[in-house]
Amino acid sequence: MAKQKMNYLWKDRRRRMGMPLSFTRYALSEDRLFLSVGFFSVKDDELLLYRVRDITTRRSLWQRLFGMGTVTIISTDKSQPTLVLKNIKRPLEVKELIHQQVEEMKLQRRVRVGEIMGSYDDEEFEDDEI
Repeated sequence: MAKQKMNYLWKDRRRRMGMPLSFTRYALSEDRLFLSVGFFSVKDDELLLYRVRDITTRRSLWQRLFGMGTVTIISTDKSQPTLVLKNIKRPLEVKELIHQQVEEMKLQRRVRVGEIMGSYDDEEFEDDEI
């Protein structure tokens, strides 16, 4: 079986003091987000983009000084419901790139997420007396 080359839209590593001195690697393809952790024993995980529900960023003062931040992805994935991309470069650009790919994958797969638009009130109905 021939090894297929993966085309990545974005790749980075977890950084320490702005330097990629970590064995945690992140990558984004057209339809998946990848996480690889480890040196001797490596754990690989992936998240299908159409399962993403929410994306947030956080940038502390220290992270902003080094041009980094953290992107948190909430999904409906069973094995990895919350994926945290810690200390990555240009977090706002990465968040937007992921968002664009998520929307594209949802359109391609015709995935619709129904959100509840209202809530039920706890009103008691009064009976009319005759």
